[in-house]
Amino acid sequence: MTGRKKIVFQGEPGANSHIAAREVYPDFEAIPCATFEDCFAELEHGDADLGMIPIENSIAGRVADIHHLLPKSSLHIIGEFFLPIRHQLMAVKGATLDGLKTVQSHPQALGQCRENLRALGLRPVVGADTAGSAREIAQAGDPTRAAIASRLAAEIYDLDILKQDVEDQDHNTTRFVILSREELHAAPGVGPIMTTFVFKVRNVPAALYKALGGFATNGINMTKLESYMVDGHFTATQFLADVDGHPSERGLANALEELAFFADYRLLGVYRASPWRETQREPDQRAPRRQIRGM
Repeated sequence: MTGRKKIVFQGEPGANSHIAAREVYPDFEAIPCATFEDCFAELEHGDADLGMIPIENSIAGRVADIHHLLPKSSLHIIGEFFLPIRHQLMAVKGATLDGLKTVQSHPQALGQCRENLRALGLRPVVGADTAGSAREIAQAGDPTRAAIASRLAAEIYDLDILKQDVEDQDHNTTRFVILSREELHAAPGVGPIMTTFVFKVRNVPAALYKALGGFATNGINMTKLESYMVDGHFTATQFLADVDGHPSERGLANALEELAFFADYRLLGVYRASPWRETQREPDQRAPRRQIRGM
C-alpha cells in the first residue's frame, strides 16, 4: 500500500468508531465498513493497517459479534481506547425543539437517552446506526424528524444540534480495541500492561475453578472474564479474559502455565493499558506516579 496508512471502523462517517479512530490515529485515513465482518476482512486481506473496534460499553455491555470474530481471526490486539459517548439531538436547518415529533437512531442510543426523549415528548424510531440516521434525516429534509448521533455526524451532514448531551447517564463509555495483523506485544516495564486471551476449559469437573486458580495464587488481577457458547453448542464454552500484567513477568507466567494444564488458551494481545483505567480507580487503589518511557 502507498500513501496514508488506513484504519477501518464499522459504521458510516460520523459514527463513534470514526471519532475514536480520528482521536487515536489522526494521521491515518479512516475507512468506514458496513459490518464488523468487513472490518476484519479488510485487515486480514491487507487492505488496511489497523482496525478500531468497539468491544464493550459501560451501559449496553459487550459487543457480542467481536467475541466470536476475534478468536477465529488471525488479528491481534495492540492497544485499547476508551471513548465517553455524548449523544446530540440534531435536525435539519430551521427545525425547532417544539416542532419535532420523532427521533431516529440506533436502538442502544435511543435506550441510553430514553428519559430525556420522553421528557421532550418525542417518538423513537429505530435506525441502523447513529451516523446513518443522521444522514437519513438530512436527506429527508423534514423539520419534524430528528436524529441522535455524534457532533461529528452533525458537521458531516450539515445538521443543527437542537439539544446537546441528551444521554441519561454521563458515565456512558465505550471501550475500543485496536487490531493489527502484526503481533506487536508491548515491552515489559513501560507502564501498566493488559494481557487479553481466550480459553476453552476441558470437559472435566471443576475445570474452570482449577484453570483460574493460578491467577489467584499468583496475585494476578483479572479485570474481565466473559463466557459465550462456541458454534451454538451448550456443552462448549469459551472464555475471554483481561488481566493486569505482562506474560514475561513471573506471576502471570506461572498463572498461564497452570492454565495450560486445564484449558487450551491463546493470547490475543499484550498492550499498554489506557490511562483512562487509572482515572476510574479509587484514590487509594491508584498506582504511585512514575515517569514512563515510551516503547
